[in-house]
Amino acid sequence: MTTDHIQARFHLDYPEFTLNVDLELPGRGVTALFGHSGSGKTTLLRLVAGLIRIQDGRLSVNGEVWQDDRIFLPTHKRPLGYVFQEASLFPHLTARGNLEYGMKRVGNAMDGAALEQAVALLGIGHLLDRRPHQLSGGERQRVAIARALAVQPRLLLMDEPLAALDLKRKQEILPYLERLHDALEIPVLYVSHSPDEVARLADTVVVMEQGRVRAQGPVNELFSRLDLALAQDQEASAIIEGVVLSHDDDYALTRLEIQGGHLSVARLDRDIHELVRVRIHARDVSLALDEPGASSILNILPARILEMREIEQAQVLVKLCTGAGEKPPLLARITRHSRDRLRLHEGQSVFAQVKAVALMD
Repeated sequence: MTTDHIQARFHLDYPEFTLNVDLELPGRGVTALFGHSGSGKTTLLRLVAGLIRIQDGRLSVNGEVWQDDRIFLPTHKRPLGYVFQEASLFPHLTARGNLEYGMKRVGNAMDGAALEQAVALLGIGHLLDRRPHQLSGGERQRVAIARALAVQPRLLLMDEPLAALDLKRKQEILPYLERLHDALEIPVLYVSHSPDEVARLADTVVVMEQGRVRAQGPVNELFSRLDLALAQDQEASAIIEGVVLSHDDDYALTRLEIQGGHLSVARLDRDIHELVRVRIHARDVSLALDEPGASSILNILPARILEMREIEQAQVLVKLCTGAGEKPPLLARITRHSRDRLRLHEGQSVFAQVKAVALMD
């Protein structure tokens, strides 16, 4: 039996809150713990870190038991890195000094290769001689992430690392987090209440509500589940994988092949046959019963309606598929009036007009 996974089982009672989870998560890639404030995301992360000690719990990481009814590894003995909302750097040390202190604190011999890799991944080589007050919020957080990686953890925990940053700083740091997604061989547990962050970074999503797991699965499947908050959010979207087919330099376009059709997107700096992930917002998809003729919309896909759900008094969320079976899923947000005027129903064949496509990685 494979040991390449994380098993986490915890039961914790507070006077006004109970956390009860039993999870088996991938041993590699980014798993997002998603939910509103108070859903138990950070509490679960602190239990995994050993910052909260309870009797009724079990945690194993890729075959290594960190906690059960006989074993409890304290936090400083768990081979993990922890990134908090605030960077929490020592103000009297340079960025380099903060990195080196983190490695000494966990008892690691100074591993130059590990330190160099963390510095390169986060793009902070030019910042190493600066003190925290000389860094922007995004730069401080990149140093904090590098500090967590420099100790060569076997698990990386990230507790809403972008929550304290403004939009500009978030956009600055997201590409570095995406780079970590591609480069790291270790599992990452990433706490967030932002659908945009989850869509860009996660492979697997755990949706939490009131201390319990509401749903768990691949990011593309959970984003298209109409019964979950991810699909009902104003930023609701579908995440689809495609392969680069060709580039049109005259019109600065790239053509992608997806299951059941093709998409044209703004010119990508990607190789032919390279796999990419794109995000299509539900608000950017409209429906037609007949194939449209001349149109400024480049992407028109034959689709079939899988499910419909009224999400507001005037709006309906439609789940579609463009390929065989039920994949890949696509979402459209339309008005109730449009649904009734077109007499839309489940199982019906339609044409999905996609107005915009965003590259995710």
